[in-house]
Amino acid sequence: MSKVALKIEHYTSEELRSLLRKDEKYQQAIRLYACYQVSLGKRPQELESIYETSFKSICNWVNRLNEGGIEALIDKVKPGRNNRLTNDELQSIKAVLLNKQPDDYGFNSATWTGPLLIELIRKEYQVEYKKAQIYNILKKLGLTFQKGKGLYPEAQDREEKVNALKKTPGGSAS
Repeated sequence: MSKVALKIEHYTSEELRSLLRKDEKYQQAIRLYACYQVSLGKRPQELESIYETSFKSICNWVNRLNEGGIEALIDKVKPGRNNRLTNDELQSIKAVLLNKQPDDYGFNSATWTGPLLIELIRKEYQVEYKKAQIYNILKKLGLTFQKGKGLYPEAQDREEKVNALKKTPGGSAS
């Protein structure tokens, strides 16, 4: 009888790893299971490769479990920089992006761009942002930056003129 090798068909190893790392409950379960194995007498050095982490991390998990219980195995929310715009201001910006045009605010454009949004926020709220941060704000608002396709009325006339100047098939280039 031959041995059948198990194979994962619909996920890569990287996708599975990211799923494990994405959910805090999965993280908590992995850490708890590592602590369980330590309680059975496994050394942290033996568990490093299984959990793809360092000896020190496993020791930290055990110490966190001992000091704070199971809940301590969930990472605390790391405080970031304070928002420079309030939630009301962000919702106001979202409403502007969805319902207004840049020319309503004196910009010489029919579509919103990152630099125009930076300028709008600077004028309306006296807050300065870099270009990269604007796209993070859009993501936070549930919006995405989309490159527009330029539709210019004169483009069709130009295409017709270019086609008229092209050599016709079968003609000689004397």
